[in-house]
Amino acid sequence: MNTTTMTHSTGVTTTTGQDALALAGRALIALLFIPAGFSKIGGFAGTAGYIASKGLPLPEVAAAIAIAVELGLGLMLLFGWRTRLAALGIALFTVVATFIFHNFWAMPAEQVMQQQQAFFKNIAVVGGLLAFMAFGPGRWSLDARTGRH
Repeated sequence: MNTTTMTHSTGVTTTTGQDALALAGRALIALLFIPAGFSKIGGFAGTAGYIASKGLPLPEVAAAIAIAVELGLGLMLLFGWRTRLAALGIALFTVVATFIFHNFWAMPAEQVMQQQQAFFKNIAVVGGLLAFMAFGPGRWSLDARTGRH
């Protein structure tokens, strides 16, 4: 692995290997959100119906917000453009959605394990997003190209 280092404007020094891992991490997290956003566009009515089934007001607005976050902020994270803002937005969205849609404590016994697993996987994803919020996207990003670490 190449060990070329670079000190960012934030004072963080990274190696080429760390920058490659940051890109891979952004891509893997984005892979969770971008396809979900696209599928919500194609299944907008079903998405709004599912949101309504949880008792949320304005389900069409909520579905549009979900698409904007998953697709829009997901692409921003992938390309490393305004990465910290994108990571924070997706993290907040994920926390809220997790408590609404994976509330395992209120599920029938046969659904508890599945929903609990989904809940904690989502919380782990939030942890990864917060790391990008804290440390930025790495040098292989649009933020780095524009001096916005």
